[in-house]
Amino acid sequence: MSEAPILTHDDLLDASGLNCPEPVMMLHNKVRDLAPGGLLKVIATDPSTRRDIPKFCMFLGHELLEQAEEAGSYFYWIRKKSN
Repeated sequence: MSEAPILTHDDLLDASGLNCPEPVMMLHNKVRDLAPGGLLKVIATDPSTRRDIPKFCMFLGHELLEQAEEAGSYFYWIRKKSN
């Protein structure tokens, strides 16, 4: 396990306690409202996000800058693609 890095984010999505598909559905809506190039930090507790969030980023062209796991929580830093 790695410690969660410190990256300055523009917005935060806390999907703790939610199960698939809710975290990715919420992520989709949150990214839509984020400015191009903005950095979103996502916190989740569902282990399936380790698979789903990287696939989401790859499919939609967003950059997954970092992901970490700490004490049963999963952290993701996503840079929204610049249009």
